[in-house]
Amino acid sequence: MSSKVQVYLFAFILIFIGIGLTIYKNSVLEFPLLPGERRALWTVEAKIEFQAKDEPVIVSFALPHNPPKMTVLDEDFTSSGYGFGWDNNTQQRRAQWATRNATGRQVLYYKLQVYEGTRHQQEIEATPPPEPSPPELESAQKTAINNLVNFVYQRSASPSTFAAELMRLINEPRPMEDIALLLGNKNTSSRKVKVALDTLAQAKIPARIARGLFLEDGRRNQKLTTLIEVFENDHWVIFDPLTAERGIPNHFVLWQRGGKSLLDVEGGENSNVSFSIIESTQPANSRTLVEKANAKAALVDFSIYSLPIEQQNIFKSILLVPIGALIVVLMRIIVGIRTSGTFMPILIAIAFIETSLVTGLAIFLIIVSIGLFIRYYLSHLNLLLVARISAVVIVVIGIMAGMSILSYKLGFSEVMKVTFFPMIILAWTIERMSILWEEEGPKEVFIQGGGSLLVATLAYLSMTNTYIEHLTFNFPELLLALLGGILMLGQYTGYRLTELRRFQPLAEN
Repeated sequence: MSSKVQVYLFAFILIFIGIGLTIYKNSVLEFPLLPGERRALWTVEAKIEFQAKDEPVIVSFALPHNPPKMTVLDEDFTSSGYGFGWDNNTQQRRAQWATRNATGRQVLYYKLQVYEGTRHQQEIEATPPPEPSPPELESAQKTAINNLVNFVYQRSASPSTFAAELMRLINEPRPMEDIALLLGNKNTSSRKVKVALDTLAQAKIPARIARGLFLEDGRRNQKLTTLIEVFENDHWVIFDPLTAERGIPNHFVLWQRGGKSLLDVEGGENSNVSFSIIESTQPANSRTLVEKANAKAALVDFSIYSLPIEQQNIFKSILLVPIGALIVVLMRIIVGIRTSGTFMPILIAIAFIETSLVTGLAIFLIIVSIGLFIRYYLSHLNLLLVARISAVVIVVIGIMAGMSILSYKLGFSEVMKVTFFPMIILAWTIERMSILWEEEGPKEVFIQGGGSLLVATLAYLSMTNTYIEHLTFNFPELLLALLGGILMLGQYTGYRLTELRRFQPLAEN
């Protein structure tokens, strides 16, 4: 296998790994691709009120457990004077408050923070429930419900289609005679739910009640909305009993699925639960980091995000250097721009990030101009190379100190950032340009110096781009793809863009 084939193979592997990991972090770990992306965060507060009867009190309250299409970020319990625990006597997730003695009006709070996540499945796999018992009805109602079961059975093909057709018939403006008999004079939503559950039980289709809450900003004193779940093919399928629509509604958190009542109070009376909802926004990246760190996701747990904040800030700048390297490769190999030193433009670009572009250009030109004049004088002293470079370094430091003091006295705070320029690199740049001036003349100095500033400016504009900063820090795996691209560019041996004009006469001939 030739070296060229090896390079391309290795490059494609790096690009595949880098892009693959990026897609995984975005689609599975939900890292945002766009900077500044924010997502809705819903805070739901359940307020439990009751009158205590001057005796021991035990309060049991159903809590949501892995609600479909939602992710629970945090929850909090407020119960002054009450002990808190979990009610483990039921299959549901329930909170339990208890106290030895209480009297008068009591208020307990439960706060939940959730956000919508579309990657959670809507129908949760479950074990088959026992076959339901037929409802106890009067003879006329029994006849009506049997007729209704037979009628719907002929118009359906599965438990879910049976349930959908049944709920559609129940909610018609003028329901059929059997349904009207079962509904009676109470054509309320709760009555419709009961008729639907009784009919499903008569048809030997397992069904249960589910309760949830529509998430609307600024809502207060809200009650839970009742849905119906039907068991089919190892899954519970959710239906809206008033619209017969299948699936969980949008912006809906499923609070309770089956089981006993929502709230049980021992030692109290006149109990009531109300819900208040408020919407806020949170940076998508911050929320994802908290969630995946708690879940011990490997790409988060063993990554830059696990470092202290100080080190993260350092890497935030270091990860931009490969972007500058890519600009240098493109400009030198593809375009053909000549620079003074291979990667000096990257160092200049890093200094520009700290000083701003215009200020940095002015500082660079002033220091290099003064340095060239000093270097010209030192060359007449016949100093050795090491001593001459060291002298230039000291002169550069002196220039920097003088510019900082002068700018402070004149009130120009931007020039005080001159210390961010790499002194050794500046000194070596002055030495190289001085030698180039002596060997090639001032034209080549201006060409390479101007090329260095042009490449440094392009690198600065790329490295300070908000989108690029976001991608390099949150998806450092893309650097593998960047490395693969640079390896492929390293195999380029064609004409540079600046050479096209030079060889134009040959192309015309």
